[in-house]
Formats: sequence, structure tokens, C-alpha cells
Amino acid sequence: MSKKYSYEFKMRVVEEYFEGKLGYRALANKYQISDKSLAKQWVNNYKNYGKNSLKPRKGKTKYPLDFKLNVLHYKQETGASYRETAKKFGLNNPSLIANWRRAYLEGGANQLNNPIGRPSNMHKKPKLSKKSQKMNLSEKEELEHLRQEVNYLKIENLYLKKLKELGLRDHRDPNKPNSL
Repeated sequence: MSKKYSYEFKMRVVEEYFEGKLGYRALANKYQISDKSLAKQWVNNYKNYGKNSLKPRKGKTKYPLDFKLNVLHYKQETGASYRETAKKFGLNNPSLIANWRRAYLEGGANQLNNPIGRPSNMHKKPKLSKKSQKMNLSEKEELEHLRQEVNYLKIENLYLKKLKELGLRDHRDPNKPNSL
């Protein structure tokens, strides 16, 4: 599980980097950051997008379809890199554009509207109440009837096995149907 770093902590690391005394690896060691690439990412985000890029996001940002299409169109027409395109449109994650492009190539514009990733748990069907889970009267009667029939068949089976064991034949009429 990844550790979340506060805005103030990230700013301290970035400011110390700009002082020029320490590099990414030394900053990662000093502040016990698990990966030096995080320090580098914070510095690059600060350079490209400003202070706000270091603040934690409140939730997943949803971009409208026309915005996504404009971004993809710009990248295609200008030949700009993912990073350049992201900077132009104020996106701090260039791989987002790559994901949109892949989705567009796989399924067209409609595919861009489909959410990517694990579905939310917010829309689970509500659990049925205990009342609605209980069987209605006719289902109970049918279940009871089936249980009686199973018990009858078990007894009949035991009876036939005993007859066979004793060497006696079944004296029932073969033309008469079995009945309860």
C-alpha cells in the first residue's frame, strides 16, 4: 500500500531541491521517501503545473467526452508528445492521454465514456429484507410436499433392499403406478 504524503511535506522536498544542495536520491534518503522517482515527480509537477499539482486531489476527476476528443485531436494534429499535450491542457498525468487514445482506438468515441477500472461499490443492489427473503405460503407447501415425498422414497428404498436381502420378490403390481 502506498504512503500518502502531505502537501507541506512535498513542498519542503521541492524547495530543498531548488536550493541545489541535494539531488533526488539524497532527498529521498533524507526524508525517507521509498522511491527517489517520487521526489523527481514532485519537482517536475511543480515545474510544469505549479504548487497546486502537489495538493492531493479530492477525488477522481471526470473529463467530458468533448474535452477528451479535443486533447486527442490536438496531439494527433500537432504531433506533440504526451507530456507536451498534458501540459497544454493542464493535465498532470500524461499517461491519462495514452489511456484515452488506446480506448479510442479500441472502441471509438463511445469507448471514451466508459469508466476504466474497478466499478464503484456505491451502486450495489440493496439487500433484500428478511421479510422478502422468506418463502411465500405456496413455496412452503411445495417444499413440505417434496420433503414428504423424499422420506417416502427413502422408506420404499429401504423396504426394497430388505426384500432383496431376504430373497423375496417385490409383490407389487408392475402395471400399477407408484403413488403416495
